[in-house]
Amino acid sequence: MSDTSSQTRAPVAVLGAGTMGHGIAQVSAQAGRPVMLHDPSPEALEGGLRRIRANLEKGVELGKVDPAERDGALERIRPAGTLQEAVAGAGVVIEAAPERMELKRSLFRQVEAAAPEDALLATNTSSLSVDEIARELDHPQRFLGLHFFNPVHIMALVEVVHGPRTADETRERGVAFARELGKEPIVVRDSPGFASSRLGVALGLEAIRMVEEDVASPRDIDQAMELGYRHPMGPLRLTDLIGLDVRLGIAEYLHETLGGERFRPPELLKRMVAEGKLGRKSGQGFYEWDD
Repeated sequence: MSDTSSQTRAPVAVLGAGTMGHGIAQVSAQAGRPVMLHDPSPEALEGGLRRIRANLEKGVELGKVDPAERDGALERIRPAGTLQEAVAGAGVVIEAAPERMELKRSLFRQVEAAAPEDALLATNTSSLSVDEIARELDHPQRFLGLHFFNPVHIMALVEVVHGPRTADETRERGVAFARELGKEPIVVRDSPGFASSRLGVALGLEAIRMVEEDVASPRDIDQAMELGYRHPMGPLRLTDLIGLDVRLGIAEYLHETLGGERFRPPELLKRMVAEGKLGRKSGQGFYEWDD
């Protein structure tokens, strides 16, 4: 791998403009990086750009973002019509596609062929094996996980996930990049669910079981954690924000890979997903959402 100084201000390519991708693009641009944002769906790309603008406008209204910072960030973000266009000059490539293993592998096969040889390649997966995603890459030593949290422009944590073939230099670059974005990185070995998903999903699934067993209302269960344990958000409201379908997918993966009963998805969760009650993005989950 080449010297990283030439990559310090190189563009960040973000693949996926959805819930996580648009947030990663926003914070990268706010940190001063040029950003190429790509999504295979033109509608999703347009929606991601709208949400970035809305987030920045809200930040200005709240006095947390200077108007000049808003304008500069928006100017630094460019939509890319193709993956190849997005990654061609990138110093960092971050994939924020849906949690499907073969999809991510396919994307990174294309990325490795099109991105500069010294680009840092990262997946934002919240639970899938980093090493398995990189299985077919020719140079897995430059690949790692950068797991951001939703909403990206507010949440400080980034998990830097290193697989058995990730180079030490790559891990260090991932930590440095997270800090460049104003985030607090933690370093985690590649294992099912990493640190945050295993802990968060275990709590979330237990909260769903409590609703299923009519122990208490979703609001009261959430308040137990917010007021009793100082969690900024209860596990059921957080599940709505993440998406019940996303939580179900992670739970199924953890149950399959780790075994036992702790990650077996509750029937209530499976039923709500089947009914299209996905949380905030569908307007209904454990709560009603108007936005």
